[in-house]
Amino acid sequence: MSSKVNNQVIERVFEVIQDRRNGDPKESYVAKQFGKGRAKIAEKVGEEAVETVIAAIQDNKREIIAESTDLLFHLLMLWADAGVKPGDVYAELARREGMSGITEKKQRKKFKKEM
Repeated sequence: MSSKVNNQVIERVFEVIQDRRNGDPKESYVAKQFGKGRAKIAEKVGEEAVETVIAAIQDNKREIIAESTDLLFHLLMLWADAGVKPGDVYAELARREGMSGITEKKQRKKFKKEM
């Protein structure tokens, strides 16, 4: 599957989240989560991240996939709540592409000091 198809899936899921965020919390999981606020959405991202880590430690590929999907979904909700679009993240990934992780980390530290 090409990355373009994958990006399109992320974009479509993000749009569904945007469409449902103001829906009826009794009928929409997304609306229910947005009603709880950003802190609870972020907490759910952390929970799903931990579950992904546990699946990885247990070397359970099927669970890694399932938990990663949950993690991405909740991360997309967090982005929507924070006004971050998938394209913003794609642009940052593209900026970092081909850059050493060590170099990138040094640049972030320098940027934070300048702020």
